[in-house]
Amino acid sequence: MQAWICDNPIGPEALTWKEVPTPSPKAGEVLVAIKAAGLNFPDLLIVQNKYQMKPPLPFVPGAEYSGVVEAVGEGVTHLKPGDAVAAFAGLGGFATHATVQAALLMPLPKGFSFPDAAAFLCTYGTTYHGLMDRAALQPGETVLVLGAAGGVGTAAIQIAKAAGARVIAAASTDEKCALCRELGADATINYSTGNVRDEIKSLTGGKGPDVVYDPVGGDLAEPVFRSIAWRGRYLVIGFAQGTIPSLPLNLPLLKGASIMGVFWGEFARREPKNNVQALTQLATWYAQGKIKPVIEHQLQMSELQRAFDLMAARQVRGKVVLTN
Repeated sequence: MQAWICDNPIGPEALTWKEVPTPSPKAGEVLVAIKAAGLNFPDLLIVQNKYQMKPPLPFVPGAEYSGVVEAVGEGVTHLKPGDAVAAFAGLGGFATHATVQAALLMPLPKGFSFPDAAAFLCTYGTTYHGLMDRAALQPGETVLVLGAAGGVGTAAIQIAKAAGARVIAAASTDEKCALCRELGADATINYSTGNVRDEIKSLTGGKGPDVVYDPVGGDLAEPVFRSIAWRGRYLVIGFAQGTIPSLPLNLPLLKGASIMGVFWGEFARREPKNNVQALTQLATWYAQGKIKPVIEHQLQMSELQRAFDLMAARQVRGKVVLTN
């Protein structure tokens, strides 16, 4: 097999594409022939040694992938060679093959494409957990999505609309705002040109959004939180801008508002039954055409470093997927 190896976590430029022995699955594991892998922001952080999980060296990055079962280890009875699956395993995806715990695999329904599946679990799992579980989003409520043209942002637009909410999508260019409207956003804000607080006030009649979905962080967080509705829920998804904001704690007091962390990977580990229910609902919405990953760039697996360059330059709308 071939794999991208990280033995010096100083950035994507230090990764090497190497031939390595193909592993055999141990008890409880499955060997997957990878067809597609999705690129997520934590994949960049982990090869820069900036992520909360710091795997022992060397390792193969790539948290999310889809493919076909080639072999199963002892004790695995619910999967067999030839089954189409998707995985969010944390590591191993930027390769031609990977062994993974069978419990981490999602069997793919008929008609679920490998590229879509490789851009689905992390992005849509995170977003469903945030909006529906943590924020308990209700039909008719207003959701403000920051970084709305990115992977989790585009998922948030689709899931919020499927749940019957009104969506205001905020992005950094007019082109990204146009994409958000195509995906169903009711209104958009270009936060690189407009006054965010004034625009939120205008678009919500002064009430503010009921839910804020924030994968950006940085200097947007405080002005947006100051605009949140009474009993609003502020979802902390990530920090794509690079800076972790510090919010004055008098703000949630004055608005009766909540700040909620969204860590889907830990939720899936601690609450597997609830996670299965969420993924089942998402698969149903996918089959109904209500949600579908936005994949702007589909590259060969050997082009991983180009994919990282696109992500670092914030030139990606939706997701980058790499295929074998």
